[in-house]
Amino acid sequence: MAAIYSWLKNLINSREIILKNKTKKMKTITLASIAFIMILGTTISAQEIVSPEKYGNTLNLGLGVGYYGYVGHSVPAIHADYEFTVARNFTLAPFITVYSYQNYYYWGDPQNPYKNYSYRQTVIPIGVKGSYYFDELLNASPKWDFYLAGSLGFAIRNTVWESGYYGQTIINQGTSALYLDLHIGTEYHLNKKMGLFLDLSTGISTAGLAIHY
Repeated sequence: MAAIYSWLKNLINSREIILKNKTKKMKTITLASIAFIMILGTTISAQEIVSPEKYGNTLNLGLGVGYYGYVGHSVPAIHADYEFTVARNFTLAPFITVYSYQNYYYWGDPQNPYKNYSYRQTVIPIGVKGSYYFDELLNASPKWDFYLAGSLGFAIRNTVWESGYYGQTIINQGTSALYLDLHIGTEYHLNKKMGLFLDLSTGISTAGLAIHY
């Protein structure tokens, strides 16, 4: 009887040890599973949190038209700027625009006949354009950007007159060298590197290609 009792006691103890080991192993597996799920959840959450879009490092190349009262008709123009992100949803872009037009000026004197003399003026505005993007406010699709902007700079002017004209060479005397423009625009992203933009302004409106670096 003593031998049987001893055998039963050892069997019970061994089962308790096995049970404790299994319990310990299950706890370990459970804790590891919880840890894995927490890490996975954190990773998914981090991926779902979209960081604010950065609009800088973008080269914009465009063709457009401008209208100025002193010219009297629309003027073709080319434009280029490069955007840098300086704050959330805000960029600054050094720009250069070139447009050229031909016009006429009626003049004459006792030695020269009165007639319309032609001249060609080339204007090169240079400055900085500040743009604020409203994508977050409008909850816009990632494919689209919307912005308001303002340009500030100066305009370099060069005028070439028709041969035989000896009158006053300064035209549009009331025209300031200061260049100001207001813009509203949008861009459609073709992919991560390229987009098409339309920029409407109080001076020169352009459409063209946006290249993202």
